[in-house]
Amino acid sequence: MTNRPPSEPESSQRTALGFDEFIAILIAFATIGAILFWSLSRRDSSWNLNGLLSPSSTPSPSIQPNQVLPFLTPKVELNAAPNNVLPSSPPEAVVEPKTPALPTNSATSSGAVLPSAQVIPTQSPQPQSPVSSSAGLESSITSSALPLVTPAKQKSIIPPPIAFNDVPNNFWGRRFIDVLSSRGILMGFPDYSFRPNQPVNRAEFAAILQKAFEQEPSKPAIAFQDIPAKFWATSAIDQAISAGFLKGYPKKTFNPQQNITRVQVLVALVSGLNLKAPTSPNQILSVYKDAKDIPTYATSKIAAATANGLVVNYPNPQILAPNKVATRAEVAAMIHQALVKRGKLEGISSPNIVRRRSSHFDPSLRDAARSLLPRSGTTSSGQRKAQ
Repeated sequence: MTNRPPSEPESSQRTALGFDEFIAILIAFATIGAILFWSLSRRDSSWNLNGLLSPSSTPSPSIQPNQVLPFLTPKVELNAAPNNVLPSSPPEAVVEPKTPALPTNSATSSGAVLPSAQVIPTQSPQPQSPVSSSAGLESSITSSALPLVTPAKQKSIIPPPIAFNDVPNNFWGRRFIDVLSSRGILMGFPDYSFRPNQPVNRAEFAAILQKAFEQEPSKPAIAFQDIPAKFWATSAIDQAISAGFLKGYPKKTFNPQQNITRVQVLVALVSGLNLKAPTSPNQILSVYKDAKDIPTYATSKIAAATANGLVVNYPNPQILAPNKVATRAEVAAMIHQALVKRGKLEGISSPNIVRRRSSHFDPSLRDAARSLLPRSGTTSSGQRKAQ
């Protein structure tokens, strides 16, 4: 017998790989995958930046913006989703899936946020017009049904008048008080009262003038000896004197606590408004039954106030009562008429406003007019007697 070497067994096709071979294959696939991942991520980021800069295309409303694309995406044919493929993209394209984004490592760029791009080509695309985010936003806004908003009607900035508890609805000066209180010119007291019959002193009248006419002082202030340095109405007094409404007394006194009379109120308003005196003041003042009580220095001023509708008398329009202390209601009525004359307020109808022509009719003029009219039978009888 001859010794023959043992014959090698035939290799089987199902022989398992060795440990070393498995490691080598795993390293090779990992290396290839890393290279492909690196190249795809670099190409995806550059294409995405170009897509943000061009406003030509419109994104599909079915794709959610600001969604993270996973680096593993399925491949679809071009005919599968023709509306989501750019015109110049290659036959195979990677589209954004509707599944939630996979968690990725923050160190890589696989989780890049694409706000508007719908398709990521697997190859380097040709020069084209990528998808724009601004155009997509405009398209979504125009396509959605937005409610029509009509501008609201402009509301009045004037608040309602204050409901004073001591000014009834039938009070003669209620309308004057309501207009001034709604504009903050005349205020009430903490107990929600107005005290319409309370007298007004000179300091209070200056404060009312300051709120009513809002004029800045144009003349240097006068240092009155009877006004303290921190008096509450110092600025109002200075403004009233600068605007020409009020004047001081001799020896640099103002008498701030002195009650103001009705004639002084009217003279102050006429002086501040620069109203001209009428040519025939006595004829105008004949409307008052107590015209003789008007001081001489105020004759022309009161005539001007009457001619311009500043005088408001209650209860009798023909009784001026010039030397009577003015009440808060009377001051409100006269201030209101002065603002109407200035064009700041609209006039209101009141039987207490003195009208030069409608409120007074001279009886002597009536008798003169009757004497000019022919009497029945007078002429014929006279002719008969002359014959």
